[in-house]
Amino acid sequence: MEHKRTSYSKKYWFNALIIIMMIGVVGIQKTAASFQQETPQNEFTQYKGKVVDEDSNKPLVFATLSIADSNISTITNTEGEFALKIPQDMVNAKVEVSFLGYKTRVIPLSELSENKNKIRMKTAVLTLTGVDLSVPKDAKLLVKQTLAKKGENYFDDPTLMTAFYRETIKKRRKNVSLSEAVVNIHKTPYTSDKKDAVQLYKARKSTDYSKLDTIALKLQGGPFNALFVDIIKYPEYIFNGDGINDYAFSFDRSTRVNDKLIYIISFEQLESINAPLYQGKLYIDAENKILTSAIYTLNVTDRDQASKLFVRKKPKNAMVWPTEAAYRVDYREKNGKWFYSYSNVLLEFKINWDKKLFNSVYSMTCEMAVTDWKKNNLKSLKPKDRMKSSIILNDEAIGFADPDFWGEYNIIEPEKSIESAIRKIQRQLRRSKSNGGTSAP
Repeated sequence: MEHKRTSYSKKYWFNALIIIMMIGVVGIQKTAASFQQETPQNEFTQYKGKVVDEDSNKPLVFATLSIADSNISTITNTEGEFALKIPQDMVNAKVEVSFLGYKTRVIPLSELSENKNKIRMKTAVLTLTGVDLSVPKDAKLLVKQTLAKKGENYFDDPTLMTAFYRETIKKRRKNVSLSEAVVNIHKTPYTSDKKDAVQLYKARKSTDYSKLDTIALKLQGGPFNALFVDIIKYPEYIFNGDGINDYAFSFDRSTRVNDKLIYIISFEQLESINAPLYQGKLYIDAENKILTSAIYTLNVTDRDQASKLFVRKKPKNAMVWPTEAAYRVDYREKNGKWFYSYSNVLLEFKINWDKKLFNSVYSMTCEMAVTDWKKNNLKSLKPKDRMKSSIILNDEAIGFADPDFWGEYNIIEPEKSIESAIRKIQRQLRRSKSNGGTSAP
């Protein structure tokens, strides 16, 4: 008997996932100037380097670096590299470096140079000493209990977060579009049904349309694509209501983070479910039932269904379908409470053109990292200051000619390919300026 689904509507999917926008769709909103604020003038020191495995020298991707006794943090990029900006009045502080399955390191800033630091991490040895045996052995029950304890384990106050957001579009391995933004996230308590609000502070973007096969690819949703991956705040986007019953859960191996035992729960959709759902791993603190990370993918084996989820509009002479949709979210702890720290989304897809021998292969990636936060004592955002969840970041290259565009704001260190793209944009802008032009690439 076919398993019927009624809880997953088309509207739900469009709210939860990335949408590809093709040429001829709605115009781009001019949001970069919607919120103006003076750039902080405090002086800072920047520390750059790489986090690697002590034995193999392999880079550790998405390792967290945070300043002890503060809320300042950043993460390593996909090459294990980081850039951490510290106010000069905190030069005596210590940096805490953590990564799943490794021992946390605490390093005085005085032991770091401004460039070429290499932080070596040791693998944590898993022991069973002190394990809370009351933790249920039913994997599905453990997930339910974890979701039910969000009011106890996660921030219960309104929080104002500063976050760095980046989205890229690549044609095979070549960068086609690059967007970056610093945003303020008005995070509501995890027990609240109110959605988080996002306020744009500063943004820049450039697109090389010569590489787009005459298609104008647009990523709708901007920072909301990353924000809605916060499973604890938005469980309905993956385990919608009774939707948790559409999955099979099982215990995988265990690991450690910050010397705490972490259960790894694998999940996948039941064979009787025909709708495209998710599969992946949940990393749960064994003692306190806290979701610390989640890594999962969407089932895109059915091309037609997957295409309907992601593609809003396309040329008549092309077939477009996703070949991969992958998600990740990480949480951090402060004074016994956990909060959203980082997330990313990767979408890969193909375009099959009529009367063309080869497919076009594209990938779209967005990621967001919280770099600072404080309790939010401000009033709610006015509607005019709120980003819309349908936002498309401005296509104009704002600020790429300025190497100090981000000032003292912490950002995710760009990958080598992105650094190359930025240098190319800067050269194009300089040439345009020298020729008397003002247009962006």
